[in-house]
Amino acid sequence: MFTVTGSFDDGATYTVQITGRADRPVIGSHRAAALVELHLGETIALSPTGPMTAVAGDDGASILAVLREYTNVIEESGPVPRQARMPEG
Repeated sequence: MFTVTGSFDDGATYTVQITGRADRPVIGSHRAAALVELHLGETIALSPTGPMTAVAGDDGASILAVLREYTNVIEESGPVPRQARMPEG
């Protein structure tokens, strides 16, 4: 599992593990889990320059992108989530 530590705009901190499971994408913070759930299905950039992908519970890279976009990520540790496959076209 991949661990992320960060803070919300109001200063509250969190530590979560990105599980790679669609039924429970992150564990460790109810607030971070609610944030991820709120953005499921939306399109997000995996990095500042792209590529774009839909946020999916079983896609660790898109979950990490949500946390990076909407919170202040302080530390990341563990095996980096693989980026989602981009459709060939």
